[in-house]
Amino acid sequence: MGCCQMTSDNNGLTYADAGVDIDAGNALVERIKPAAKRTARPGVMSGLGGFGALFDLKGAGYTDPVLVAATDGVGTKLRIAIDTGVVDTIGIDLVAMCVNDLICQGAEPLFFLDYFATGKLELDQAAQIIQGIAKGCELSGCALIGGETAEMPGMYHDGDFDLAGFAVGAMERGATLPDGVAVGDVLLGLASDGVHSNGYSLVRKVVEVSGLGWDADCPFSDGTLGEALLAPTRLYVKSTLAAIRAGGVHALAHITGGGLTENIPRVLPDGMGVEIDLNAWELPPVFKWLTATAKMSEAELLKTFNSGLGMVLAVSADQADAIAALLEAEGETVSRIGQVTANSGVTYSGSLL
Repeated sequence: MGCCQMTSDNNGLTYADAGVDIDAGNALVERIKPAAKRTARPGVMSGLGGFGALFDLKGAGYTDPVLVAATDGVGTKLRIAIDTGVVDTIGIDLVAMCVNDLICQGAEPLFFLDYFATGKLELDQAAQIIQGIAKGCELSGCALIGGETAEMPGMYHDGDFDLAGFAVGAMERGATLPDGVAVGDVLLGLASDGVHSNGYSLVRKVVEVSGLGWDADCPFSDGTLGEALLAPTRLYVKSTLAAIRAGGVHALAHITGGGLTENIPRVLPDGMGVEIDLNAWELPPVFKWLTATAKMSEAELLKTFNSGLGMVLAVSADQADAIAALLEAEGETVSRIGQVTANSGVTYSGSLL
């Protein structure tokens, strides 16, 4: 009888004893609700906090939609954010890596979910990260409709965290890109905002070779080196959607890992290739510094980084000027960089370096 007796000073283990703070998780949800609410758009049916997120495609204006889904992370750029403590824009990168892919299929991004995992939940840091995600969603007309914050003691070193993003978009049936790419189509390159979110394992190696710390004065722009390399990935959604809707856009290539060399052929029909004039745009200072410090060849640059162009469009030759003007009016810096050819592969002329 005595062995089963309940005592008032119960010393049983709690979830908090195991290192998981449910109250902190709840506080985070409350903290980010206003940011998520700012991303609301037609079609959103429920706010944060449920077991799932509801979205009404008819409410978003679609009659016969095809859905497109994309998922991505931000690679080892995350390491720089963690090491510098500058985490307010890494969420923009997360969104951009997903929604810039969706637009290449001709889809309008509709909603986004994030997965944020850490060893110990730091409320202010987590709120900054997720507010960055909300900002990326806002800038791309996409609703932050849900997500998961996982506090996992023993899985991550002190201060480390990981991020993954999931985006769903739609287009009307029959509007999928690429479509209609033809020999003679003009290539329009849209300027990037720096390195974006790929190639950072090499970036970190180059910084190591340079002997500079993240807090060193940046050799190629204002502020610190860490801040300069954390410049967020540009969101091309609203400008390129406007161009697609105006007509004449046959394909879009998001220039990420693999650079211009690998990504442009992904949107070309079999047997077709492109000629690109490397004198058509100026290599941004960050890439000049990276290539000089690493003694990198031009070929390596072109298949590793975006080299100053984050998105490339193949457009009908007779509409190229009008589309370029529209994209400029939408805030893009546009370069006419080449054309589609009948020879497969990517042929470069001129020089970036």
